[in-house]
Amino acid sequence: MKYKDSDIQVFFSVDDRYCPFLAVAIQSIVDNASKDNTYYLHILHTYISEHNKEHLVKYESDNIHIDFVNLSEYVGALNDKLYTRDYYSKTTYFRLFIPELFKDMKKALYIDSDIVVVDDIANLYNVDLGDNLVGAVPDMTVALVPEFVDYVERVIGVSSYKKYFNAGVMLMNLEAMREFKFEEKFIYMLSIVKYEVAQDQDYLNRMCKGRVKILPYEWNRMPIEKENTDKEHVKLVHYNLAFKPWHFENILFQEYFWKYAGETEYLDEIEIIKKNFTEEDRIKGEVSNQKLIELAAKQTDCVGYEK
Repeated sequence: MKYKDSDIQVFFSVDDRYCPFLAVAIQSIVDNASKDNTYYLHILHTYISEHNKEHLVKYESDNIHIDFVNLSEYVGALNDKLYTRDYYSKTTYFRLFIPELFKDMKKALYIDSDIVVVDDIANLYNVDLGDNLVGAVPDMTVALVPEFVDYVERVIGVSSYKKYFNAGVMLMNLEAMREFKFEEKFIYMLSIVKYEVAQDQDYLNRMCKGRVKILPYEWNRMPIEKENTDKEHVKLVHYNLAFKPWHFENILFQEYFWKYAGETEYLDEIEIIKKNFTEEDRIKGEVSNQKLIELAAKQTDCVGYEK
């Protein structure tokens, strides 16, 4: 398909069980979209039920287009190499294949499905990346955990933890990534190193370092901020890690999620998910987070210091 450079290209990677939250994300984008723009929302997956497709495609309008892209065959050869842990699925890696899959695009915006947008997403998409490979916001989680600070600086090799970005909201310079032979280099990296802590995000930070445009933090606000109740500078909220309003009460910025969830056809289903989230699930999540910190510390201990 021939796209215009002015078209807003937005990508998601999702599995079937996450479609209710994807619907909330799309609802927020649609509600804040300008009639002056044309938006293409591409949903990368290996399986989405017809039931969920029917719900999601209802968001189409004159300037909103929904595209389902099944990557089962494309990633099949790499399936054994794509490491995942805990509740993550291999769809998290799909963003890395966008440059080669969509060679007719110059630019794309990838966002996770556990987000809501409270501004026109075109304002983020239209940021000039120059010759940088990606644009993204530093990962606030890393800054709050000393073990993660050491890990990203010594194992991943970023010059400062303040430059280690969260890949859940990522503006991609597809032309530059193709020139860089990003996918070819990523597949090579898979064969020589296994990043277990943040998986594809670690690969992205390792490969893109030095060519990352740091974006304003209001485009990736996280509930982990706890002490920061600044709600004036909020354009996108990312309910990452365990900070899910569909699991817990009193999550920072939860009002944005429930506002848009209430407009979707999935509200009842989301409320059932929350009701069924148990104390056992909560404890399991805490144990998983602690093991992740221990894993980061262990891998850092395997790296020497430069004198």
